[in-house]
Amino acid sequence: MSRYVLGDVQGCLRSLERLLDRIAFDAGRDHLLFLGDLVNRGPRSLEVLRFVRGLGPAASCILGNHEVHLLGVRAGVRAPEEDDAWAELEAAPDRAALLDWMAGWPLTRREEDRWFLVHAGLLPSWSLAEAEERARRAEGLLRARPAELLAPGAAGAEDPEVAEAARDLAVLTRIRGVDAAGSMAASLSGPPEAFPPDLRPWFELPHRREPGWTVLFGHWASLLVRRMEGAVSLDSGCVWGGWLSALRLEDGALFQVEADPGEVRAWMVRPGPGGPPTCRG
Repeated sequence: MSRYVLGDVQGCLRSLERLLDRIAFDAGRDHLLFLGDLVNRGPRSLEVLRFVRGLGPAASCILGNHEVHLLGVRAGVRAPEEDDAWAELEAAPDRAALLDWMAGWPLTRREEDRWFLVHAGLLPSWSLAEAEERARRAEGLLRARPAELLAPGAAGAEDPEVAEAARDLAVLTRIRGVDAAGSMAASLSGPPEAFPPDLRPWFELPHRREPGWTVLFGHWASLLVRRMEGAVSLDSGCVWGGWLSALRLEDGALFQVEADPGEVRAWMVRPGPGGPPTCRG
């Protein structure tokens, strides 16, 4: 059996199918671990969800920020955004079943005593055990009280349990940069090289690392695939004209396919002498 951790698919079904051909995926033998953001931006969110759900025990998923947004829209507390790309999902007869399934995905996952999976990242002050504890609390509220947890401004709610879980949910699904105190910095989307001098990527603070563990995460397309001490990024910007990537846990081998042109929302500027990639369009 081989286990493959996949970066953000974002509705790119053809690219996913080509990547699975590339790794000779066998649902009776192998296991796929998706790092969240299976949906939105790309054209086939409904088909991606149906496909992955149809794999049954051969696939596992964790929640990304786009799934969280979709669940908030479902709960009636978040407004659809202009660039949401899931009209077919909204009209699908199996929409409720798919979203019920999605609502049960965890926010973090461990693989053996080596790999820790999360969509976006962790606060540097959190141990992995604390991150798991916070994730489980947020998951419980997401299933029991989604309208409260996912409402705009929930991080400032009067209920301290809701407020803390909303802040933790934001970290696990959206973090990129932190300030000098190790607090999450909001509204950062470019590569680390473009950060203001007082901000750093969450994975760079050395006291964050736990010996022997590597955090696998997506969410940050302009990083592409980077192998760092204690962390590996796997969102390589498929929907932006980059690649879809999978890391095989057994030997660390990386597999990639270029984005299918019919699924590209905008074109990524590929890495070159001028520096790291960005997105345009």
